[in-house]
Amino acid sequence: MSLRSSAPGLSWLAILLVALSLSIGWGVRGNWGHEYGAMIPGALAAIAAVVVSGRQDWFRRVGFFGFFGAVGWSFGGSISYMKVIAYTHSGHTESVFYGFACLFLIGFIWAAFGGAGSALPAFLDRARLTELLIPTLVVFAAWLAQDQLTSIYLQGLDEQVAAGKLSAEQLTDQTAWMNWHDSDWLGVIVAAGAVLLLAVVRNRFCFGTSLVLHMCAGWWLGFTILAVGLGLHMTPPRGDNWAGALGMMIGMFAFLYRQQEWGVAWSAVLVGLFGGLGFSGSALIKLVLMHPGFQERLLGVQVTANWHSVLEQTFGFISGIGVALALGYLSTHTPRVSEEPPVRTWAEPATILFVLLAVTYVNIVKNVDKMWIPHKVVADHLLGIATITWFNLAYAVLAVAVAWPLIVACRGRSLDILPASRLGKAQLLFVVLLWWVVIGNFTRMVDFQELRLVTEGVVHFNACVCTLLVLLLPRPERTVGEIIETNYLLLLKRFVASAILMSLILIVAEGALTQALWADGQAPHARRHIRFGPDNTNVEHR
Repeated sequence: MSLRSSAPGLSWLAILLVALSLSIGWGVRGNWGHEYGAMIPGALAAIAAVVVSGRQDWFRRVGFFGFFGAVGWSFGGSISYMKVIAYTHSGHTESVFYGFACLFLIGFIWAAFGGAGSALPAFLDRARLTELLIPTLVVFAAWLAQDQLTSIYLQGLDEQVAAGKLSAEQLTDQTAWMNWHDSDWLGVIVAAGAVLLLAVVRNRFCFGTSLVLHMCAGWWLGFTILAVGLGLHMTPPRGDNWAGALGMMIGMFAFLYRQQEWGVAWSAVLVGLFGGLGFSGSALIKLVLMHPGFQERLLGVQVTANWHSVLEQTFGFISGIGVALALGYLSTHTPRVSEEPPVRTWAEPATILFVLLAVTYVNIVKNVDKMWIPHKVVADHLLGIATITWFNLAYAVLAVAVAWPLIVACRGRSLDILPASRLGKAQLLFVVLLWWVVIGNFTRMVDFQELRLVTEGVVHFNACVCTLLVLLLPRPERTVGEIIETNYLLLLKRFVASAILMSLILIVAEGALTQALWADGQAPHARRHIRFGPDNTNVEHR
């Protein structure tokens, strides 16, 4: 059977590849968590979509797709959602419907950023695309500096507590300002300050600087109006980064409106809709699969599994379909992008090294302190040097071994290990990143039991499927059909109206089906949390 993709658009196998790629990334992200973890599925899905796009110009930009796909999907990582999931388990009617509505909103916000980031390289000319790299990298550098300074500050306070110079209560007071409303306010200020300093140094505001400032301003407006001003708390007493993220998303759309980047905006809405469907729908799927009646009648046996990982990987799969449909459509409905004039030739290796080294490091490094040392896989010091220092040194040597040949190749020297074709290079990037992440995730498992089969076991199987598809599916001679000029503004207007209606129908249907299955009973595998009424489990918000 031929695995060749058909033009125009993506075949069902190509869509499967992208969806599984995001599913794998999200399954792994469940172990590492937060913003850094969410970079992995974003990079994998965007690179997979490029490989099967049939676009030679996209093959050349595969590093940019991976970079901005990773950055875009990272923004939702600060949103708290475990209590929202618990609301759908509660059996309390109002809380169940509220939980599904909130899950849809969170999924939409998260995926809208991912959709926009994944689509940017399909529309921007080289000057703006590479210009956007500079402020993005500056923001990441500022955040790394913030993390280091915060660690030094907290370590100093801990030493004072150990020396008896500071009580536990005083320690809480000393750190309260950093955790204002349990939000990421400090990181937003650091990002805005970093790009403003960049603008002063360069004596101009660029495309990327403006985008960052729009998003930072949107975050503050959303958080101060919704959470602080109106007192809207999604999951009290948890933090309200959802409000900041919602404002940040609105700031992003405002920027796209001002720049008239309607294709990027359409991609964000389309992927956002699948993200909302994915998050709320995966919660419903989990509740159905867990139900004793379903298991007895259809499976004939009671199944014990890591049901939260089922939710995460299902969310990734459904959201990945959105990425596949968006980039598949763009592959036949966007003009060819040119790399002329060839400004900032450092950009390609920078994006590839970021995806391969930075994205993997910030996640795998968590294995040391979170798993290896606590479970005594390694001692906390080796030869008198902290184990984390040894890990960092080892990764630095690995970085040199990866970066040096890549930089040499980008300067024109032929290396036999690198394929001659652009498609081959894109395939190699995907396979290396995929297995780097899968193996890195597996090394954190210090106690592999049956429950891990639905996580690491499924991730391994899906990674094997993706490896086969990414190598056998595309063909270098594949054509993409005639490039059609599309009115994305009109497409966006028509799509938004139907998306709102579909969202409302979906939320009502999910809540109704859950209530029909579980009635007023508490579904297992979640704490009992009720949002409304006299039996609510809320705590006064700090």
